[in-house]
Amino acid sequence: MGNPGPGGYGAVLMYGGHRKEISAGYMLTTNNRMELMAVIRALGKINQRGIPVEVYTDSQYVCNAIEKGWLFGWKKKGWTKVKNVDLWKEFLPLYDIFKPKFIWVKGHAGNKENERCDQLATAAAAASDKKTDFGYLEVLKKDGNNLL
Repeated sequence: MGNPGPGGYGAVLMYGGHRKEISAGYMLTTNNRMELMAVIRALGKINQRGIPVEVYTDSQYVCNAIEKGWLFGWKKKGWTKVKNVDLWKEFLPLYDIFKPKFIWVKGHAGNKENERCDQLATAAAAASDKKTDFGYLEVLKKDGNNLL
């Protein structure tokens, strides 16, 4: 899929003996938006507070933004020239609740759960019932870019 273009996210949540898979596809979006949205939607599915949360991701964009503190600097500086501000602002309250630890894994390197997430995302991006990524459309509109 092109970037920007159709996209999807997939996430696998595991706790104890429980497992839940989530995914969704979007008509027009970017890879970085889908990687961040996967984290947001997965954290939003967690019902129990106070448990340790680890997020394994092949997205250096997402992992570095949190683990290297970039996100908190972006916020402090008023989000100047930051992409995907809408999603980062949606992520921050979830971060405050769960304080997840982010662990980067190499993509397409045989990690079973990461491979499953990729399968879920690819299938969602190819599905006929894709959603509209309104946040991305707002960015395009603000930038004067009319891809639609």
